[in-house]
Amino acid sequence: MKKQGFYFIEAFPKPGENRPAAGTQEPDKWRPYKVWVGDLWECKGCGTTILAGFGDGPIAEHYQPTFQETVRRLNASQFQVNDC
Repeated sequence: MKKQGFYFIEAFPKPGENRPAAGTQEPDKWRPYKVWVGDLWECKGCGTTILAGFGDGPIAEHYQPTFQETVRRLNASQFQVNDC
C-alpha cells in the first residue's frame, strides 16, 4: 500500500460526445463526477496503480453546491478515473 485515505475523482463523459475511450486516451472528453476515498496501491515491479477499499458511497457528487470546494480541499484532482 502506498497511501491510505487517498481522495480521487471519478469522471463521466462530457455531454454531446460519443462515448470516449476509458482511461487516459481522451482526457479532454471527461469531466468530474464524484469524489471517492480509498487506498492507493502501487506495484513495485511494474508501477501499476490500484485503487481499492472504498466506502459505501462517494464523498461528493458533481451536482452538489460544494463539489468544487470539496475537490480542492481534499486535493481530489490528484488522480482521475475516466470510466463511469
